[in-house]
Amino acid sequence: MVELPPIVTLTLNPSVDVTYDIATLVDDRKIHAEAYRYDPGGNGINVARALARLRVPAHACFIAAGEVGRLLQRLLRREVDHAHALWVDGETRINVTLEQHAPPAQYEVIGAGPQLDAAVLQRMAKRVERLAGRGYVVLTGSLPPGLADDAYARLAATLVARGVRVVLDMQGDALRAVLPTRPFLIKPNRYELEQLVGHPLASLDDVRDAARALAAGAATHVCVSLGADGALLAYPGGVLRGRAPVVAVRSSVGAGDSMLAGLLAALVRGDGVEHALRLGLACGSGTAAQPGTELFDPNAVEALLARATVDAA
Repeated sequence: MVELPPIVTLTLNPSVDVTYDIATLVDDRKIHAEAYRYDPGGNGINVARALARLRVPAHACFIAAGEVGRLLQRLLRREVDHAHALWVDGETRINVTLEQHAPPAQYEVIGAGPQLDAAVLQRMAKRVERLAGRGYVVLTGSLPPGLADDAYARLAATLVARGVRVVLDMQGDALRAVLPTRPFLIKPNRYELEQLVGHPLASLDDVRDAARALAAGAATHVCVSLGADGALLAYPGGVLRGRAPVVAVRSSVGAGDSMLAGLLAALVRGDGVEHALRLGLACGSGTAAQPGTELFDPNAVEALLARATVDAA
C-alpha cells in the first residue's frame, strides 16, 4: 500500500452534537424524544470522521474544554485513529438538532464555545505544522470568540510557506483573506461564491466562469456545491459538472464536510479530478440520507458512487 501524505484537520470550536427525534414540537409543552444520539461535531472533526470511513487516515486537531470536552474526546477516539486535543479553560459547546416527524422539519441550536486568544492559536498552529509536514491541512468553520479576523489567513500563509497544501471551507471575509495564499482547494456553495466575487451569479454558466477564474489565480481547485443541482469543480485543466445520486434527504448536517472529505481523499490518493468529484457527491448524498449528525455509511459509498455522474461543464 502506498503511504499517503499526512492530512491534518483543525477544529477551533468543536462540539458534542446531540440529535433528538421527536414527533412534533409544541409550544409550552414537554416533548419526549423517541430516540437520540451523540456525535463528535465541528466541521474539521466531521471531515476527519469522514476520511476515516474512506480509509484515509487524518490527524484531528481540536480545542477541548471541561467535561463536555472530555466526552468529545472519548467520542472522537472511537472514530478516528489520531485525535489531538489542546485543552483550555471553559467548556466545549453542545449543539442540538431536533428532527421533527410531522410535519417534517429540522431545527438546530448552536452553542457557544470557550473564549480563545492568540497564544492558544499559536500553540495549536505549532502542533498542526509538526503533524502536517508537507502534507495537507484542512481549515474549516467560523473563528471562535477572541481570535482576530485574519487568524486563518495568517495561519494559512505560514503553512503554505512550509510547503503545505491548504484546504478551505469557510465563507465571506475569512475566505477572501486566505485566497492570496493560493490554497489547494476551496469549497464554497453558490451563495458563498457570489459573496466572494461580489455580484449575483444568475446562471450555471456564470457560476462556472466565476469558479474557473478563481482556479486560474486564487486556488488550485474550486468546488462549488449547488444543492440539488450537484456541484462544479474547476481545476487547472478545465471545469467539471457533477450530479449527485438522488437520496431521501433526512438531514443536511455534515453533508458538506463529507463532500469535502470525499474530494480530498480522492485527490490525495491521486485518483483524478473526475473521481474526486464523484466521490465527493457520493459522500455528501450518503450523509444527507442519514439521521441527525450521523455521517454516511461507508458500505453504501460504492453504490452511491455508481449513481453520481460527471461531465465537462
